[in-house]
Amino acid sequence: MLKYLFLVFLIIAFVPAVRRFVFWLLVGRQLVNAQKKAAKQYEKNQGKTKVDHVPPGATDSRIKGGDYVDYEEV
Repeated sequence: MLKYLFLVFLIIAFVPAVRRFVFWLLVGRQLVNAQKKAAKQYEKNQGKTKVDHVPPGATDSRIKGGDYVDYEEV
C-alpha cells in the first residue's frame, strides 16, 4: 500500500501534465468562476461613479467664471 502511495506521489510531483490536471481539479475551476464573476461585476459598474458622502457646500462655488488664458502667454 505504501508503495502505491509513493508511486502516486512521484507521478504527481514529477509529471507536469498530471500536476496541472490535479491543480485544475482542486483549484482551477474555482479560480475561473471567480474571474468570470469579477469580470461581469466590472462590466456592470463600468462608467458609473458612486459618491458616498458629499460635504455641505461642496456644490457652492465662489468662482463664477473668468477670462480665457492662453497657455502661450503664461
